[in-house]
Amino acid sequence: MKIVYFTHSLLSCWNHGNAHFLRGVLRELIHRGHDVVALEPRDSWSLGNLIAEHGLSGLDSFHAAYPELRPQQYASLAEIEPALDGAELVLVHEWNTPALVAELGRRRRLGAPFTLLFHDTHHRAVSEPEAMRAYDLDGYDGVLAFGATLAQTYRDWGWGDRAFIWHEAADTRLFRPPAQEGARSGAVWIGNWGDGERGAELEEFLLRPTRDAGLPLTIHGVRYPTEAQALLARHGATLRDWLPNARAPDVFARHLVTLHVPRRFYATTLPGIPTIRVFEALACGIPLVSAPWEDSEALFRPGVDYLVASSGAVATRQLRDLASDAEMRRELVANGLESIHARHSCAHRVDELMTISDLLRMPVAQA
Repeated sequence: MKIVYFTHSLLSCWNHGNAHFLRGVLRELIHRGHDVVALEPRDSWSLGNLIAEHGLSGLDSFHAAYPELRPQQYASLAEIEPALDGAELVLVHEWNTPALVAELGRRRRLGAPFTLLFHDTHHRAVSEPEAMRAYDLDGYDGVLAFGATLAQTYRDWGWGDRAFIWHEAADTRLFRPPAQEGARSGAVWIGNWGDGERGAELEEFLLRPTRDAGLPLTIHGVRYPTEAQALLARHGATLRDWLPNARAPDVFARHLVTLHVPRRFYATTLPGIPTIRVFEALACGIPLVSAPWEDSEALFRPGVDYLVASSGAVATRQLRDLASDAEMRRELVANGLESIHARHSCAHRVDELMTISDLLRMPVAQA
């Protein structure tokens, strides 16, 4: 099957977490024998920021980890035509321009033979609903939403049973435990400051607990303003720069524990949607402590696959316990890996995508 994916960027994961999952899914499709074409705009802000800060060498980790992926860049909609020739399944990520989204829908309405899916992996449908409803999805065959609460939003907008749940997952070809265990120490958090919508949560569940537990904390991420950097310094945390996602397994392998602090929308308005880092951390075999987060879809086994801290004080105690108890760490790692390999790899998501595609291609039953 020829599958075309329109993404904001596959090349760059600079402040662009969706690239993590898409890389794994597209690679899995390629390894199953599908003809996969990824397209991204030449002027994407993620790639632009990466190159501005790190030059073209910032792409080295991507090319080394994903030799199968060679995304095509386009400067105008007129350049996408060759990629669509012979396409059977076309997916469009929500960080694309309204013009591109509308153009692909127009082609489908006019009889383009491919199945057309809109892929939403963000909270804007609830945080900025008018902005999302401005997208012209007329002509689309369905919506892929990365959580049940988001899928329900689309159903409320009239999509009914054409709004499908398609969670993110770990690329287990890359995210796996180290082949040989080495020395581990301290805690690590890989995440961006964003717009400061979880600043208080980061202080309560990340900065204070690691400091009070006596665990050195290293943070990798971007968009930390001066005041955020000062906050980290007051708590003794070390801020590193952007980390290419392909290098995250090596970073996890050097640390005793990592933490999950969801953005506020995913802890409140859109419960049940973990960040990609939960999947990736568990796949890498590192113990995880999470700030309060409702796993309303039972993706994992809270307290078994990872620990849940109801408060900063509880997080401190859990971190102390993990630092001193090797058997506790081993048990959490084994449980987390079990859940990932049973349900949450990119291979599982490709299976789900093929099922959705087949369902949408079935002839409509006549009354």
